[in-house]
Amino acid sequence: MTIQAPETVPVATTRGRAKGGSSSLVPLYIATFVIGIGLWWLAALFAGNRLIPTPLEVVLNGWEGALDGSLWSNTWASLARVFTGFALGVLLAIPAGFLMGWYRLARGLFEPWIQFFRTVPPLALIPLVIVIIGIGEDARVFVIFLASFLACVLATFQGVRNADVTLINAARVLGAKDFTIFLRVVVPASTPFIFVGMRIALGSAWATLVASELVAAPTGLGRMMQAASQFLDTERIVVGIIMIGLLGFVMDRLLLLLERRLTAWQEVRA
Repeated sequence: MTIQAPETVPVATTRGRAKGGSSSLVPLYIATFVIGIGLWWLAALFAGNRLIPTPLEVVLNGWEGALDGSLWSNTWASLARVFTGFALGVLLAIPAGFLMGWYRLARGLFEPWIQFFRTVPPLALIPLVIVIIGIGEDARVFVIFLASFLACVLATFQGVRNADVTLINAARVLGAKDFTIFLRVVVPASTPFIFVGMRIALGSAWATLVASELVAAPTGLGRMMQAASQFLDTERIVVGIIMIGLLGFVMDRLLLLLERRLTAWQEVRA
């Protein structure tokens, strides 16, 4: 008589299998996009083109801006500001988060200040930044940097704090030094948290960008949208919104792809 083992239901999958599962959602993505465009068109028809432009009008306006070069110049200016502020914020946030999570002294010195400034919206600091730094490019990059830094440093800190204590103690029992434990145990365990923080920081950077460009910025998508609002050019305003959304989406997907490459060992729920 043979006894068959009960079938087990997998609750997690590797990155490779999860990737295949996400590809099955492509039809759903396409369907929701088509539905969204249809609802947009209906809203424009009922509200009137002066309030809500149709998708076709937005496409034509964007094409006009692409031909005369104004759309590309404003897009490049905004992208450069976001990338600079985001990169500086992340480059400083990751080591700061590691220090706070690994050393009690660093945590006691820096965490209260970071928690304090985290509750203050970066946009609220714009008047003070203008007084201290001025209304030039440095001020706009600084507020984007601050928004990115605060989001990423806390995620990194939390990743270090959530490292498996059992693995750390096991490494110590096997004779591993603190630097080896940090490099081989803490850093891999913190990597998913770091990427979550980077993605949140990226969203904060784009959200802060528009407000920073409203303050005497010569170029940028935020400035373009503000100028368009003075002439009730709703088509150009929507073009700016779509460009910001597309750029943010593409950058987020790139971060997600990099995360999957660096954390291929991690099991994820299907």
